[in-house]
Amino acid sequence: MGDPPGVIPLAAVRRAHELGFVVGSCSDRPISYQQGLWSEHDVPMQFTVLKQHLLTVRAEFEASQYLHIGDTEIDQMMAKQAGFDFLHSIDDDMVAFMAEHRLHP
Repeated sequence: MGDPPGVIPLAAVRRAHELGFVVGSCSDRPISYQQGLWSEHDVPMQFTVLKQHLLTVRAEFEASQYLHIGDTEIDQMMAKQAGFDFLHSIDDDMVAFMAEHRLHP
């Protein structure tokens, strides 16, 4: 899903919810676009923000790890500035990541 479609299957996002991960949407696309996209696929998000507001996500949710998955240098920069780890959805091994975190349904 998305434009262009991403490499993470919707089933993995749903599985992350089932496992208790805090899952949200963070993009440079308008919030209304992000919300509509996830709603269209019946996937609830615990937050929806513009990528420059990742720091507010960190303040709102307490977690042992914060991870932003993206595909650009800007994504990585925003993640690092907010104290998030970063996983590149194209260059990094997403299959291994999903297996390690039991995200395959």
